[in-house]
Amino acid sequence: MTLTRKGQATRDRILQSAAELIAARGVAGTSTEDVRRAAGVSGSQLYHYFDSKQALIRAVIARQSEEPPVPGQPIMGALDSYDALRAWCEAAIEHLDEQGVCSLASLAGELTASDEETREDLYQAFLRWQELISNGLRAMRERGELRADADLDELALALLTAWQGGVVLAQTMRSSEPLKASFTAALAYVRSFITVTL
Repeated sequence: MTLTRKGQATRDRILQSAAELIAARGVAGTSTEDVRRAAGVSGSQLYHYFDSKQALIRAVIARQSEEPPVPGQPIMGALDSYDALRAWCEAAIEHLDEQGVCSLASLAGELTASDEETREDLYQAFLRWQELISNGLRAMRERGELRADADLDELALALLTAWQGGVVLAQTMRSSEPLKASFTAALAYVRSFITVTL
């Protein structure tokens, strides 16, 4: 669908409202009527851009996966040193303390077994983030900063799992301590393959 500038702005406003509501209330606690009111649009406008709640959720996933994992921070492709990885972890913790939400983690936590399309969308989003982390680790290994036997996919998955799993538990416990602990463990695992003095 080709949109006018005004149409794109309206669609973006709907998506932003949906993302904020889902992060705060979850999928089950967010209705299309809630999104309509929050975005300040009519029902016909909402359904012009999204023909169902599932279509709206899938669009939120696509939008979130294209944004930097920590708003205001560089995209993870720049995470090509141990210091950069540690700074990203610290920024993610700070963001959680300030915002208390992570939309993709919230969506993944509510995923139903019957919603295969949404599960695939989330899988692709997480896979993209894992690849970005892996690319940074690969740059480190190519510079000789990581041992040659380091399994980059495993290290990237450890960091991604620490982040998303830590966020889910942190949201449940209403404390960033689980995220801090999971990042500490994942960074220690990465550090065990570092060849340079830190």
